[in-house]
Amino acid sequence: MRAPRPGSVRPLVAESWRRSARVDPDGAPRLTLGTDELDAARRDGPLATLLPIVRRLLLDDSRSAGCVVAVGDAAGRLVFVDGARSARRAAEDMGFVPGADWAEEHVGTSAPGTALRLDRPVQIRRDEHYATAVKPWSCTAVPVHDPSGRVVGVLDVTGDERAVERHTLPLLTATVAAAEAELALAVLRAPNPPAPRAPATTADAELVLLGADTATLRVDGRAVGLSARHSEILAVLATAPGGLPAADLAAAVYGDPGATVTLRAEVVRLRRVLAATAPCVTMASRPYRVGGVRTDVDTVLAALDRGSRLQAVSRYPGPVLPGSDAPGVDALRDLVRGRFREAVVTDGSAEALLAWARTPDGAADTRVLRALLRTLPPRSPRRAGLVAAVEALEGV
Repeated sequence: MRAPRPGSVRPLVAESWRRSARVDPDGAPRLTLGTDELDAARRDGPLATLLPIVRRLLLDDSRSAGCVVAVGDAAGRLVFVDGARSARRAAEDMGFVPGADWAEEHVGTSAPGTALRLDRPVQIRRDEHYATAVKPWSCTAVPVHDPSGRVVGVLDVTGDERAVERHTLPLLTATVAAAEAELALAVLRAPNPPAPRAPATTADAELVLLGADTATLRVDGRAVGLSARHSEILAVLATAPGGLPAADLAAAVYGDPGATVTLRAEVVRLRRVLAATAPCVTMASRPYRVGGVRTDVDTVLAALDRGSRLQAVSRYPGPVLPGSDAPGVDALRDLVRGRFREAVVTDGSAEALLAWARTPDGAADTRVLRALLRTLPPRSPRRAGLVAAVEALEGV
């Protein structure tokens, strides 16, 4: 079959087709990773950090939407594919399986391969694909970066038109932002972390995100209140050390990657606020990146990593910006809740579980309440209240 030719298609797709001119549109992806290599990629390195977050934040939604979710390495080789059973079986027919090479130079235009080629989020609809076998499908993909800004992989959702719906890209962008925050924390937890930077002439600021609808900057003993939108922008950027392109940040804050004009205007206003009240906090562009600020989220997660569960819970006044519905903030909120849940359940002590169960998040988490029930003595007076709470949450 003849290869597709650029015509009345989007410029992004036309350019990708031109780059794909030497690819056989009727060819099939090559299997380039064996079982041992796949196991190693899933177990070690940056993708091992990404996979649990993908399973928690994306997999159920992908299954219910009849899609598959995939994770590829920096070379475009898939290391994880899961989702709706029928979609997964159909995807196997076109070679969309773990171990397959979906780099643009080998299979032509596709969301994962083209996203890696351009280092930006990409959505590809049906006939925009280059390979014949892929044309019934649509897909959305977002690259993943390590704290240095290096591309380490790609996250993709593939299926019918639901894979390119308006909400899909913000959801993937938020998931990637959560993964990149975890990668940054992993660097801090490493046995030989990078040498600390020289002290600045002005003290760094702390961005307080927990327990209030808007953030507060604490700098030089002063508390600077921020607007809701400025709070969301700083929250997202503070957990993306590699920075975010304008479209990614717009998707994480507004739920719309096309809202870059609105975003840029808000960033201009935010820079004015920072210059007047917290000059130690810097904001760079291309990509957008924030410096000179730490967050209270970092503090409580660091306490969890040290095994200081009770100390971490005592410093947790509530969820990240609970009044915000920004996708990036929502993903960070879920990440923090999930980290606390895993820490106290793994710890297994009644003290840690009870402390977390007293918080609004823990009190609404049946897994935590059930774990606490298992640790309490059979005749503990607390058991009756816990059983009633679990039954109420589960609608029994």
